[in-house]
Amino acid sequence: MRKIFVTVLATVAMMGIASLAFAADGAAAVKLDSAALGLAVIGAALGMAIAAAGCGIGQGLGLKAACEGIARNPDAAGKIQVSLILGLAFVESLAIYSLVVNLIILFANPFV
Repeated sequence: MRKIFVTVLATVAMMGIASLAFAADGAAAVKLDSAALGLAVIGAALGMAIAAAGCGIGQGLGLKAACEGIARNPDAAGKIQVSLILGLAFVESLAIYSLVVNLIILFANPFV
């Protein structure tokens, strides 16, 4: 129930912020530019922070599971290590994709 509440609350907050950004008129173009840039910077910073935190947690859990697997069955260490490295590469690619999207938001922003 709590997850649903937080998801709905976050969705409503994002919709409210987006409506404020799109509701500006032509006379306030300078304000829109500075506000859009400020919101883009804040959004990119928050997006990268969340992506880095999620990837860090995922990598930590994967490493923990690999260490436990090797401790239980040392003969399978080679297979576990290959799977671990492949999984960590996939998880790290998510952070890199997030970085690319955030750089696009910062430098190719159509509102600035």
